[in-house]
Amino acid sequence: MDTKTVYLNGEYLPLNEAKVSVLDRGFLFGDGIYEVIPAYSGRLFRLQEHLERLENSLDSIRLVNPHSREQWSELLQPLLTPDQDQYIYLQITRGVAPKRDHAFPIPTVPTVFAMSSPIVPLPDLDQGVKAITVKDNRWGHCNIKAITLLANILQRQAAIDQGCAEAILVKEDYVTEGAASNIFVVLDGVLITPPKGPEILPGITRDLILEIAEANAISYCEDIIAFEALKSASEIWLTSSTREIIPVVNLDGADIADGKPGPLWHKMHQLYQAFKKAQ
Repeated sequence: MDTKTVYLNGEYLPLNEAKVSVLDRGFLFGDGIYEVIPAYSGRLFRLQEHLERLENSLDSIRLVNPHSREQWSELLQPLLTPDQDQYIYLQITRGVAPKRDHAFPIPTVPTVFAMSSPIVPLPDLDQGVKAITVKDNRWGHCNIKAITLLANILQRQAAIDQGCAEAILVKEDYVTEGAASNIFVVLDGVLITPPKGPEILPGITRDLILEIAEANAISYCEDIIAFEALKSASEIWLTSSTREIIPVVNLDGADIADGKPGPLWHKMHQLYQAFKKAQ
């Protein structure tokens, strides 16, 4: 693992040789953004959508994108293995400043780091997972894929400590998303996910599921999900680029419906896998 090749500021080098200054603003302030891009059999999946989100995050923190989309594609490809399913972790910080100062350094030379890791399928996916609900106490710009993830880390760890796979976040009396995932519920046969906005990360997998639903005449909508509605949902899903679509079968100690992944999840899972193979 220490000798696998990573990318850092224009160089491909072994991981154990990749070094970043302690004055890097990512280290000192969490001043940066990241992106996670899956790749199946060496082919980057939904790359343009991921790069668009990257651009939006960079714009939101007033950091100039150091590369064009074509350059990003060329830069990331050498990190992939053709016969493996992997994901790229890409991080861009505001770079190294001469001193610790909250104000932006001028000029700004960003630190760019990228590496690949295997995609490890969730074991017993067709059995579903357990989740808990926790208070959403994050900041007000969750649509920025920022590296400042302490709140999310504590929320996910709270779930792990209770033998669960994820924490579903509740703000006042409605649901926002998971600690590291978007959320879908099935209510009265309709697939529902919260609308985009500053309270949720605009998930690439989330958007693809809506595209697949539209193409296959699956009834869906983007709407606020009341916390109380979770108790009557027939299905709950959590989605992300590396975990894809995970069915939640138990929430806060109570089974969802019959405690098994529902029929719409089985259908969407099959459609999603078929979409991947067709790319």
